[in-house]
Amino acid sequence: MTFNCELKKVVDDSYQIEIGRDLSDMMISDLKGGLSGTAKKFAVVTDSNVQGLYAEPILKKLRDNGFAADMFVIPAGEKSKTRAMKEFIEDSMLEKGYRRDSFMIAVGGGVVSDLAGFTAGTFGRGIPFIIYSTTLLAAADASIGGKTAVDTPLATNLIGLFNQPKKVYIDINTWKTLPERELRSGLAETIKHGCLGSGSLFKFLEDNLEKVLICDDYSCEYIAKMNCDIKYKIVMKDERESGLREVLNLGHTVGRALETVSDYSMLHGEAVAVGLVAQAQLGMRLGYISAKNVERVKELISRAGLPVSIPVYVDKKELVKKLYTDKKVRNGKLRFVFQKEIGDMMCFGENRYSKDITESQIADVIEKM
Repeated sequence: MTFNCELKKVVDDSYQIEIGRDLSDMMISDLKGGLSGTAKKFAVVTDSNVQGLYAEPILKKLRDNGFAADMFVIPAGEKSKTRAMKEFIEDSMLEKGYRRDSFMIAVGGGVVSDLAGFTAGTFGRGIPFIIYSTTLLAAADASIGGKTAVDTPLATNLIGLFNQPKKVYIDINTWKTLPERELRSGLAETIKHGCLGSGSLFKFLEDNLEKVLICDDYSCEYIAKMNCDIKYKIVMKDERESGLREVLNLGHTVGRALETVSDYSMLHGEAVAVGLVAQAQLGMRLGYISAKNVERVKELISRAGLPVSIPVYVDKKELVKKLYTDKKVRNGKLRFVFQKEIGDMMCFGENRYSKDITESQIADVIEKM
């Protein structure tokens, strides 16, 4: 006997991204207006850097408006994006009586957004969450697309799920409190978006980089909107990364490996910057980008105060070995995505945006960096 369980369903995961300044009052108003549904308890997840700057004021506003809320703080930095830290948040929430009638608010950058989104997706088999983004890096990357994950010693971002937030708030004013190194690091994902999807964004950065670095209002608002637009158009077509969405990994094959091999002494954006140069140089050898445009990429990254070469303390052989932990690896083969000149990506067949690369090809590029 066969019993057929038909569970077909249509899910609308649409959400708004609010770009502006000092958005915490708007967020409170949205929650009071029904964004949080029937939720009774609110978990504010943040890190030790953001705790005093933004999370504590948000927690106070929640409580002042009658919400039952608590704050859960993780140490700042990529090393906190682990299964152990996810367990810490889950156990801490359970101890305070959080159950399925809970709502999560991620206040911070990419690590907080990834970790909170993953936790929300599994806590009580799924509770709603929103993101209050406080970094340029998160505004360009983790705030859009619903990819959540943790890292392990063996691989980055391979343990996770797709989980879309109820809303995202990109508070541009928070960028003004970022340390200069963090702000520059955050520019790497924006430069990446120019490389893969918009020659006009790339040109804007070439012409206005210094304005972005001093957090000029118009320039920051422009790149925030462009980041959302470019990533949205890709995610809309391929939410689950079956093909096209792989292009968003531009620079990340080498970048993520470098980040890990450096024991996270390199910030994510710094490592991705080197990865962007590596793929451009390999792409030039393969005929995908001109030498002139490779130099434009390197020059813009360098002007942003980001590295364009492998640090001397990194073991290059270990780095090449670490490339095999990349999530694009199939059947033990390295696969790269490549930009096509500036503002476009290479396509290698129907819905195929990555290409098999031999170890010797990328090893030679790395050796010469």
